[in-house]
Amino acid sequence: MPYPYVLLSAAVSLDGCLDDTGPDRLLLSSPADFDRVDEVRASADAILIGAGTLRADNPRLLVNSPERRAARVAAGRSEYPLKIAVTASGDLDPAAAFWHTGGEKLVYTTDRGAVRAARALGRTADVVPLGPSLDWRALLEHLHDVRGVRRLMVEGGGTVHTQLLQQGLADELQLVLAPLFVGDPAAPRLFGPGEYQGGRLRLTESRRIEDVVLMRYEPTAPGAGPAPAAADRHWLAAACELAALCPPSRTAFSVGAVVVAADGTELARGHSREGGDPVVHAEEAALAKLDPADPRLPGATVYSSLEPCSRRASRPAPCAELILRAGVRRVVTAWREPDTFVPDADGTGVLAAAGVDVVLLPEYEGPAKAPNAHLLP
Repeated sequence: MPYPYVLLSAAVSLDGCLDDTGPDRLLLSSPADFDRVDEVRASADAILIGAGTLRADNPRLLVNSPERRAARVAAGRSEYPLKIAVTASGDLDPAAAFWHTGGEKLVYTTDRGAVRAARALGRTADVVPLGPSLDWRALLEHLHDVRGVRRLMVEGGGTVHTQLLQQGLADELQLVLAPLFVGDPAAPRLFGPGEYQGGRLRLTESRRIEDVVLMRYEPTAPGAGPAPAAADRHWLAAACELAALCPPSRTAFSVGAVVVAADGTELARGHSREGGDPVVHAEEAALAKLDPADPRLPGATVYSSLEPCSRRASRPAPCAELILRAGVRRVVTAWREPDTFVPDADGTGVLAAAGVDVVLLPEYEGPAKAPNAHLLP
């Protein structure tokens, strides 16, 4: 199911602490960075915070700039983003500033917590139970499908950030490093212990903002099994961009493919008709660049803008078979192959029958189809 784009935002000290709490709260961000955060909030459809941070900090989470609010309204959006609190217990203070400023409010909680939250808040916020425990995937699906949220900003706290990163659901981490030491062993940390996705994050931007440094990261490690991860979306978008590089054809689709190791290392990429070969397919071109004995292949994921072919006239081995020969056990694609050239194509069925996890991300069908528009009805 499609999820919103999930952006984690946080400021930390040099010793890894979040903003200090209490009456003498230590603010880690600079005035210029607070304005940057305001700009990011204005770009979001919704802002999410955990109940622990809500209780500790009593934030309002507003877009403070009148000009940015006016621009949202002029674009047909609400003046303020939807504000979301997440709580397992339903323990929420109805007097908190969060509930009495800005626009719409929403609470995600458990079945048990929903009773308590609804009793405390009344009509102040919509309360959505997610079952016996907090299910982040169900939460994100509901936000996307029911509330129309496409871009979600997450402002904490550490428990929320930890869970989203560990489950591979964060598309971007915006981290501000402040030139301060907190030194308090009880101060909250940005991330908790546990098992995170393997591989290094990709640094997409670093920028000095007065005396702090903004660093923006994207995950690179593919998901595991049939559940999609944020990095899957990044890599599939790259495959769709490769499809746009294909020499045009009226007798074959334009497809892009990327092969990525379990730790997020890109192993190879290819696209249809690459290198002047008029009949080479994207997955075929990418896999041909790798040693068949490469030990990383069984744990790799193949990203293809179009479902790997199950039959073809130009070569003996279709791409689904080439993927199986390579030992790859996971494929992510944007678009099932239509009957334009091969009736009843079912590369997904061939792969799944052999035990390969095939993940379809239909939100990328548009970019995958774009270079093939002349072939479609």
